Amino acid sequence: MTNTIVNAKDLSREEWLEYRQLGIGGSDAAAACGLSKWKSPAQLYLDKTAPIERQESESEHLRQGRDFEDYVAQRFTEATGKKVRRDNHMMRDSEYPFLIADIDRRVVGEDAILECKTASPYVKDKWADGAIPIEYELQCLHYMSVTGVKKCYIACLIFGTDFIIREIDWDDETIDMLRAREIEFWTEYVEKGVMPEPDGSSLYDEALKKRFKGGLEESIDLDTDKHAYDLYLYNKEQIKELETYNKQFEQEIKLAMGDNNFGESEHFRVTYKPSKSVRLDTKRIKEEAPEIYEKYGKETESRRFMIKEIREDD
Repeated sequence: MTNTIVNAKDLSREEWLEYRQLGIGGSDAAAACGLSKWKSPAQLYLDKTAPIERQESESEHLRQGRDFEDYVAQRFTEATGKKVRRDNHMMRDSEYPFLIADIDRRVVGEDAILECKTASPYVKDKWADGAIPIEYELQCLHYMSVTGVKKCYIACLIFGTDFIIREIDWDDETIDMLRAREIEFWTEYVEKGVMPEPDGSSLYDEALKKRFKGGLEESIDLDTDKHAYDLYLYNKEQIKELETYNKQFEQEIKLAMGDNNFGESEHFRVTYKPSKSVRLDTKRIKEEAPEIYEKYGKETESRRFMIKEIREDD
């Protein structure tokens, strides 16, 4: 059984985002499980705990997805004969109120919902042979878990090339595992105010940059295992050797190709074409047109990370 949080029909985007912070939604499911290519658990943690950043406008990707939702729903009805109706309610699970759902459509006369998607032709292969991208599959399973419906249709418009419809049926084992991961994420991280553990991904780096800005001059004691540090140094050396080997391999191919743009062996093909790019000479602009530099220059700030071994003679 679900409870309605709010009718989202007349909410502003800022208000909608504030309600989204109340729990884990369908588009959060893959990140909560550590299975999203676009967002790490750490980034999701910050989404739920950090102040909402005001944006001038939504991204083009989100705008197109929203604008084409009606069209995708219409195409679904044309293809299947099944009528659908919009559901504007944001709902939450009665047992775990932090599990929330904001579905696209309900299928009339059937215990089912419809999720509408749009995608670039470049990711069409992700839908090949009946497949569904894992982020979307978990999103649908999450909605089924919260609403209790037994089936979710997912319709995806592949711009300019295809229209795809998939069906996902209720699966006790998968939904139980998904709920367990989501409950663990919320209770162990969000409620306790603990950032998820590092996972080595660039997405985690982005989360760290967002969370910690630096500036404190005080040095702190680091409780780091000596074996872990030694392994870090060893791995750095191994990586350096591997990168040197790969660079040498590439240089040998470039030497063999000379001025040729293309090369081919029994096992692979190589493209080595000249390319041109235009870059602004910011130093010259600053000197010759300081007013333009001042108006359009954008200051960025970053933190440089460096580990230096402490030697006995230091």
